[in-house]
Amino acid sequence: LGFHTCPKQAVGSLYFFLSLVLGDITQKGYEKKRAKLLAPYVPQTQGVDPALQKESKPQMPAPSATPASASSSSSASKFHRARSGGARDERYRSDIHTEAVQAALAKHKEQKMALPMPTKRRSTFVQSPADACTPPDTSSASEDEGSLRRQAALSAALHQSLQNAESWINRSIQGSSTSSSASSTLSHGEGKGTSGSLADVFANTRIGRRWVRTEKLLRVQIVLINSFPPGVPVSSRVSTKIQQLLNTLKRPKRPPLKEFFVDDFEEIVEVPQPDPNQPKPEGRQMTPVKGEPLGVVCNWPPALEAALQRWGTTQAKCPCLTALDVTGKPVYTLTYGKLWSRSLKLAYTLLNKLGTKNEPVLKPGDRVALVYPNNDPVMFMVAFYGCLLAEVIPVPIEVPLTRKDAGGQQIGFLLGSCGIALALTTEVCLKGLPKTQNGEIVQFKGWPRLKWVVTDSKYLSKSPKDWQPNISAAGTEPAYIEYKTSKEGSVMGVTVSRIAMLSHCQALSQACNYSEGETIVNVLDFKKDAGLWHGILTNVMNKLHTISVPYSVMKTCPLSWVQRVHAHKAKVALVKCRDLHWAMMAHRDQRDVSLSSLRMLIVTDGANPWSVSSCDAFLSLFQSHGLKPEAICPCATSPEAMTIAIRRPGVPGAPLPGRAILSMNGLSFGVIRVNTEDKNSALTVQDVGHVMPGGMMCIVKPDGPPQLCKTDEIGEICVSSRAGGMMYYGLAGVTKNTFEVIPVNSAGSPVGEVPFVRSGLLGFVGPGSLVFVVGKMDGLLTVSGRRHNADDIVATGLAVESIKTVYRGRIAVFSVSVFYDERIVVVAEQRPDASEEDSFQWMSRVLQAIDSIHQVGVYCLALVPANTLPKTPLGGIHISQTKQHFLEGSLHPCNILMCPHTCVTNLPKPRQKQPGVGPASVMVGNLVAGKRIAQASGRDLGQIEDNDLVKKHQFLTEVLQWRAQATPDHPLFLLLNAKGTTVCTATCLQLHKKAERIASVLCDKGHLNAGDNVVLLYPPGIELITAFYGCLYAGCIPVTVRPPHAQSLTATLPTVRMIVEVSKAACILTTQTLMRLLKSREAAAAVDVKTWPTIIDTDDLPRKRLSQIYKPPTPEMLAYLDFSVSTTGMLTGVKMSHAAVSGLCRAIKLQCELYSSRQIAICLDPYCGLGFVLWCLCSVYSGHQSILIPPMELESNLFLWLSTVSQYKIRDTFCSYSVMELCTKGLGNQARGINLSCVRTCVVVAEERPRVSLTHSFSKLFKDIGLSSRAVSTTFGSRVNVAICLQVPKGTSGPDPTTVYVDLKSLRHDRVRLVERGAPQSLLLSESGKILPGVKVVIVNPETKGPLGDSHLGEIWVNSPHTASGYYTIYDNETLQADHFNTRLSFGDAAQTLWARTGYLGFVRRTELTAASGGMRHDALYVVGALDETLELRGLRYHPIDIETSVSRTHRSIAECAVFTWTNLLVVVVELCGCEQEALDLVPLVTNVVLEEHYLIVGVVVVVDPGVIPINSRGEKQRMHLRDSFLADQLDPIYVAYNM
Repeated sequence: LGFHTCPKQAVGSLYFFLSLVLGDITQKGYEKKRAKLLAPYVPQTQGVDPALQKESKPQMPAPSATPASASSSSSASKFHRARSGGARDERYRSDIHTEAVQAALAKHKEQKMALPMPTKRRSTFVQSPADACTPPDTSSASEDEGSLRRQAALSAALHQSLQNAESWINRSIQGSSTSSSASSTLSHGEGKGTSGSLADVFANTRIGRRWVRTEKLLRVQIVLINSFPPGVPVSSRVSTKIQQLLNTLKRPKRPPLKEFFVDDFEEIVEVPQPDPNQPKPEGRQMTPVKGEPLGVVCNWPPALEAALQRWGTTQAKCPCLTALDVTGKPVYTLTYGKLWSRSLKLAYTLLNKLGTKNEPVLKPGDRVALVYPNNDPVMFMVAFYGCLLAEVIPVPIEVPLTRKDAGGQQIGFLLGSCGIALALTTEVCLKGLPKTQNGEIVQFKGWPRLKWVVTDSKYLSKSPKDWQPNISAAGTEPAYIEYKTSKEGSVMGVTVSRIAMLSHCQALSQACNYSEGETIVNVLDFKKDAGLWHGILTNVMNKLHTISVPYSVMKTCPLSWVQRVHAHKAKVALVKCRDLHWAMMAHRDQRDVSLSSLRMLIVTDGANPWSVSSCDAFLSLFQSHGLKPEAICPCATSPEAMTIAIRRPGVPGAPLPGRAILSMNGLSFGVIRVNTEDKNSALTVQDVGHVMPGGMMCIVKPDGPPQLCKTDEIGEICVSSRAGGMMYYGLAGVTKNTFEVIPVNSAGSPVGEVPFVRSGLLGFVGPGSLVFVVGKMDGLLTVSGRRHNADDIVATGLAVESIKTVYRGRIAVFSVSVFYDERIVVVAEQRPDASEEDSFQWMSRVLQAIDSIHQVGVYCLALVPANTLPKTPLGGIHISQTKQHFLEGSLHPCNILMCPHTCVTNLPKPRQKQPGVGPASVMVGNLVAGKRIAQASGRDLGQIEDNDLVKKHQFLTEVLQWRAQATPDHPLFLLLNAKGTTVCTATCLQLHKKAERIASVLCDKGHLNAGDNVVLLYPPGIELITAFYGCLYAGCIPVTVRPPHAQSLTATLPTVRMIVEVSKAACILTTQTLMRLLKSREAAAAVDVKTWPTIIDTDDLPRKRLSQIYKPPTPEMLAYLDFSVSTTGMLTGVKMSHAAVSGLCRAIKLQCELYSSRQIAICLDPYCGLGFVLWCLCSVYSGHQSILIPPMELESNLFLWLSTVSQYKIRDTFCSYSVMELCTKGLGNQARGINLSCVRTCVVVAEERPRVSLTHSFSKLFKDIGLSSRAVSTTFGSRVNVAICLQVPKGTSGPDPTTVYVDLKSLRHDRVRLVERGAPQSLLLSESGKILPGVKVVIVNPETKGPLGDSHLGEIWVNSPHTASGYYTIYDNETLQADHFNTRLSFGDAAQTLWARTGYLGFVRRTELTAASGGMRHDALYVVGALDETLELRGLRYHPIDIETSVSRTHRSIAECAVFTWTNLLVVVVELCGCEQEALDLVPLVTNVVLEEHYLIVGVVVVVDPGVIPINSRGEKQRMHLRDSFLADQLDPIYVAYNM
């Protein structure tokens, strides 16, 4: 029950009861009293069982989540007294905001949103135990652990007591044995137990072949789901999660933006229409605001160097700068005299002692790098003024720590563009720089070659008495360059002129009212920004004494700056919010400090809207130590405009300036609205004072031309004054846009002639000309036309109870551009002791909080291990480098949550299929689209002269007998082993004799009759061929089956068993080894071995002749059955008649010009399709010699295939894609001694779209050893017709295979549009070989069965003499189309041809032949993909291979990828070949690329080990097998991410 629903007395009583709980009241008594106490305030729902009602109530957030709400109650104070103000959180802390976030989360909780938690392998991301991990070196505080622990203990007690009623219900459901890891659920703080029973059932169910290991490998996460839609089987944890994801995605979202696209032929990007209800600025156009005039003080020096000379010679003993040691004690004080003398020495040395007299290394105007550590302000100050006196331009940079510092390369770019060849540093610092083995300083990445000069006094030459530096009046020549990192990470040098440096010091002196001899404490970096301006420059101008507190001291002693103020009675302190925060944390260590001397506490990041709470908290704590409220002076600065505004010290007793409470919704539209409606989304901002003396300020629109804003509009602050940067060194273009801005009015005409400088800060000028800053341009995230600020989002994230999960100061927020819009990414460092559930809980709550408060979705939220985000030199997070890591996939998160479904609202509308009129090209005789009907055919068989003797034999058995008589010793087959030696040969006679003996065994032993089916179970070789012909001789029907694999019987034997059963085989022919395997105990574990049909081994055959060779009565009789498992997992057997066999062999003989003197090499699996035909049938028909290379032999000898081709000088060779891939990946450039110049054709046998990239890389790789670029080609066949296309040998009359580029977007609409190479969204397709003689194809609409025009994608239908005569059987889908074999077009075909449907989508294009062939044309067939495999998503047709190609390109560690859909969600499975910590990097990359290139949102990303995606012997992915394994939870994934 939330506190906010209870009146005060109820809350008081609750706390009273809590104290009783901590005493010794009984559980039962407590329950009773609690119920009685709360009864009047619990809204009763009629007719609801009270127990259930308790269950559904949102729980009270633990007080640790809502310190604000808890401490607001007076009676709670005693619990919170122990937790002093010290534990307040730093720069983003705001009690009001925390309360708002908690309220927003409470609202969400009522909706009971359950998100599926990602599944992660236990071993993957083992975080080191808490004590082994150093807490990160943060730029913000580490919390006061003691008080937090106490607070956590109290909140746990309260939480427990409030949960008890629920917990006993849960316990009774669960029983006591539930293991917590199995039942952990996530439904945003609801009772965690109800799903335990379900989880346990799943956790200990044996799914498939593997136990789901609850504790060891996989953490099972089940969330109880109330309702499954009908028809979705819930078979496992995975389906449960997917169902849950669907339920989550069904929840109503915000009304989406108007869609980006119109569903036209070309999808045109539209600009989203603005929301008509959005607030618009209503004020008048602002007028520039002027600061007070810069007073003229008579003794101001003409230049800063003159001030140094004056104090150095007249006030030599006065202290200028005090440095502290590591413990915070003063260690050295530099006086003005010392500063002057040492700077002189350095100036003299730089100009006169580095080179020779005629060739000095430095001349006035040169740039020099200053490389000084943050704890050595003295050496830096001497070096800085030494450069000014020598008239060289100092460029202060950070000390490089490693060769590859975050952002180091960009610093190198700055040094290079400034032409820097010299770096000044200290001896100690030089020793600490990283060195090479021979002692030289390493060459930092991207840096120019530098000469290092040590500036310690002992190395400097004293200047002669007569040498004086040239000190002229300050002009516009550059004085120094300050580096600045842009939003994209590039480093630019802001050049400050001498006059600007002087004017800025004067303006600061006037605004801060500095007087000579004052002491100031500086906690900031003295090399840049306010630390440099106050502590180094204005310091010398006014003869101040600066106490410099280095960052390293602040880490060990956070209170050191307060102690310095106290000890030195300092008048001014320069700090950031984090320093206020740290001082509060350590406050208890030091009670007797006094801050009464401070007249100004300058908060230099006061421009951060979240600084207001730090200032308030610090004041409330230290007011009792003498801190005056009016002393707190926030200021706003930027490298370009320098100090923009600063609050002047107030008059004691005067009212403090007011605050602006702004509506975040208004801010997101760039409009100032005082927040009235929803207190949850308000931003409280403090002013940063008035414009600087002598300056002028205006506010311009942040994008587009610099148009002046209206008075109630947020814009970029621009400043015009003498005290500002003059340019980015060496970058003229960017300089113009930033430093020379002339504001224009709404009509576009310039306002005045004075140039302004853009400050990079967003804000407005409020009442009384006070300046308010609401954010930085660098932190601006523009999502769908609305502007959000990164700092605001960080603050919201931190207001969610984050203590247990992430480090507060280590959060990065940035936007990435994905799919025509910016998307917000949040990255945080996770604590080593945070549990998986805590992290996920925190992440999901952050998403809800940001959604509620900012009305914007977070695209990706990632947690990385502690200390892994790239740091800036001062310990903050390097945002641009983090973003780069994220986009490159090198961030290595340990937790990630993507929400593309919620964020991406600009997808094109789903395509609606037009009812009635299909996209058929021919409607009632008229061509609708395309120039011509899409059909093509091979050469006509009747016209080909074929005087071969083979013609007179109708059956293959007759051909073999004829060859055994005519050419008995002609070798037909040659089998090679892995070493390349011949293990077996077969001449025509040997083959005939052996076939006869097998036939007699079949008749005698098997007692088989003609027409019985016989399974042939042989390894690839000649035995398989003899067994095949033996069956034909006996009149039996052979069925070739791949033998089971001895090492994986459980996986391979069931397929064999299935084919034996489905083919109704009467007998199995095999070898002795395989026969033993089939009857072994291992086999018995996989199948029932007692029910095998007769098994005959053919190793030792009796020498018995067959009485008579069987001759089929008609050629239409069945010759053999061809069984194959499709990629969609369907087992089909097709019937091949004797006529089809003869027709097929004849077509191949004619197309490939095969005759008896030829040799071909075959490296294919011989069990089905064209592989079987080439291995067993073609040689017997055409008489050529086949060299057989079993593909599995390549695993032990990659060179086998290519060296055979080279050794035997083979002109034509056939292989599969898997063989080609093995050679491409495995051989590289090692193929020495192999010569492939003999190869005329290398044909890849496949039933899929040609893999152009693979064939291209193969050709390119082996080009150097003679492979012709024209040699590689492909075939195309399908189940209904195993050979439709086959490339003709080169050098004959045939053309080269042609390639085209088609538009992918059109292809999704089943349209074919050719585009130029390199066009965006283009796909390269290659022709699948030439159509075989006698074959006709037509492209048909699979729905209407009407023919299509040539600009359409449709199903390929084929008509040919060698088409199979039908399915013998289809296992897994008995109803499968009987019309696959004999079907007619629905119209447009007068001849009523009978066609067979291939089940593949493709198109036909007429292409020009090569010039040599006299301009003939031919019709090329392009195969796009299998119809069964296509994914119908958003009304469009996607081919998995296209999505997979995109995914495989995204990261070097993706070895393989497969996609499938489940309940309309796209699931992407990627194999990770890198280290497991890269697994989560892939999730955003995969999601981005699919969204960008295919306009689809990925539902689930599964990262698995290499080799998990099943691939069949043809090298095709078995996506349906993969889907089934995934849903049955058998993949053992490394990580499963469910995208929200």
